[in-house]
Amino acid sequence: MPAESTAKTRLESREELILGNLPLVRYLVGRILPKLPAHLDPQDLISVATIGLINAADRYDPTRGIQFKTFAEQHIRGTILDELRSFDVLSRSMRGKYKQLERKIVHMEHELGRNPTAEEMAQALDMKIEEYHSLLDDLHVFTFISLDDSWSDDEGNPISLADVLSESEEQSPQQQIIRMQLVESLGVAIDSLPEKERIVVTLYYKEEFNLKEIGETLGLTESRISQILSQAMVRLRIKMKLHKN
Repeated sequence: MPAESTAKTRLESREELILGNLPLVRYLVGRILPKLPAHLDPQDLISVATIGLINAADRYDPTRGIQFKTFAEQHIRGTILDELRSFDVLSRSMRGKYKQLERKIVHMEHELGRNPTAEEMAQALDMKIEEYHSLLDDLHVFTFISLDDSWSDDEGNPISLADVLSESEEQSPQQQIIRMQLVESLGVAIDSLPEKERIVVTLYYKEEFNLKEIGETLGLTESRISQILSQAMVRLRIKMKLHKN
């Protein structure tokens, strides 16, 4: 086949990959939007995510035996996370509050020998329960970004909690190895969560319910589900950091 014909075929294939997976861009942005501050423009994230899709199409090698959708998801998610980090969605003072919360949870777990309740955490932080719930609302974005950024593959692409929980057979061999190493400890960490947090994490990540649907299932407000999920993410990040180290 002449070189010009080969180049044309590759270009057409690239365009097909991009155009055929634009719905994936909107789906992934739509999944993360509820976690983000209201002032962030969804169209900006869609533009950034589309760049991630284009980069994935440029780097995709079908001979590796990985479906493009799986490969593209990693690149799109990684591009979104990079963009969010560049926005610095949490101020320095808010990052300090997160670190304080993380340290206090570790201290309380050691002191009590179990997961502290929200009421116990509020008391330990010298807060009213409403103030503690407000803190969880404020930290909602960071809890997800920090956990999703906990691991990466051999190309530096982030592997999220959703990837680890996924049972897809489309993962690369390297992803499968990482997943095998993490899934057991993550399973133990999730099982150790308080019942309501465990249910919310499972419904959100494995069943792909959104916050509203989980709220309707459990008879709670969407805001309360967000708070429960944020607290669960802090606990899981602590446990997975211990595993990683």
